Amino acid sequence: MTDQTIEKPAYISAKKITVGGVLLALTIVLPQMLHFTGNAMAGAMFLPMHIPAILGGFILGPVFGLILGFVAPVISFFITTMPPAARLPFMVAELAAYGFMSGFMYHTLRFNEKKLGIYISLFSTMMVGRAIYALSLLIAGNLLGLHVGGPAAAITATVTGIFGILIQLVIVPPIIYALKKGGRLNEFFERRKKDPS
Repeated sequence: MTDQTIEKPAYISAKKITVGGVLLALTIVLPQMLHFTGNAMAGAMFLPMHIPAILGGFILGPVFGLILGFVAPVISFFITTMPPAARLPFMVAELAAYGFMSGFMYHTLRFNEKKLGIYISLFSTMMVGRAIYALSLLIAGNLLGLHVGGPAAAITATVTGIFGILIQLVIVPPIIYALKKGGRLNEFFERRKKDPS
């Protein structure tokens, strides 16, 4: 008898969809919880949609992360009218970049095998996400003639959201480390051996 390596696509996909659904729900619920504080700037300050999108890439990989980041603000808009319509396209671009980049760095480029790989992936994700946000504003302003503040608005948003960025740095690495230590990350990508007999 010989062992064969087989994939578990149906099982893995079902689990990815389930976890993706939970993260999607968080992108809708977390901003609403901050909305109830009565602080109109709470969303811009604490960036509640960013964490589930970033976690999506870390946990589910770049493709699922990108999909999650893309659809989350759209669904949130239709359910809660948040983010505002004027910001929606830029949020879509930014969150999709977060979801893709965290998964791409951590899994595709194998930073999950490197020391401090979680932090390197997270820092890179943050920088790329903000760069995409700034680029989308530049395109909207220079090519489409929209009055969106240009790339300077991305700098303003970064300064305003400094607390949210610090929260991401504090919360995301321990979550990913705990999932990795418990084997919960690898189960979405692993292959298992099975005796065909």
